[in-house]
Amino acid sequence: MQAEFLTTADGVTLQGPLLLTPRVFGDDRGFFFESWNQQAFNAAAGDTSFVQDNHSRSSRGVLRGLHYQLPPHPQGKLVRCVVGEIFDVAVDIRRGSPTFGQWVGARLSAENHQQLWVPAGFAHGFLTLSEQAEVLYKTTDFWSRDCERAIRWDDPDLAITWPVEALAGRLPQLSGKDAAAPLLGELANGDLFS
Repeated sequence: MQAEFLTTADGVTLQGPLLLTPRVFGDDRGFFFESWNQQAFNAAAGDTSFVQDNHSRSSRGVLRGLHYQLPPHPQGKLVRCVVGEIFDVAVDIRRGSPTFGQWVGARLSAENHQQLWVPAGFAHGFLTLSEQAEVLYKTTDFWSRDCERAIRWDDPDLAITWPVEALAGRLPQLSGKDAAAPLLGELANGDLFS
């Protein structure tokens, strides 16, 4: 497995999120790769334990996020797309971080087999680019309604360059909760990581 830090549109490297690319063995019969290896992951991202696997299915144009959980139940997420293609985003929401409010993104697909590690302290979201996409992700803590928060996907201060051109003129489809999410600047200090 190859692990690399991602850079922002301005060329700044965000410490935390990692793009993981497995070694794929393929021939005319198909392919094989290790989608998860605790030793390899810990070597790349540090000692991490996962407690839950999630699976979502979305149609083209569905945008989920930007979501995160605060302590005492912060979640790190290891995300991969096993059907179709998504644009996956991680936003640094650690107050005091030199990269606070900056984001990185990667296209994850069934073809490239890549995964994005989104550690606690980062908001996460994705936009479905294919007709259908199925996303699997491991989490480091269980879902907690009391700790769950969201930031608006189109926050002008974040200026995320979502590839909306792939939607052929349609607007992203959001849940009611995501559509009503506050901007980063509207969040109280208690709604962010220290």
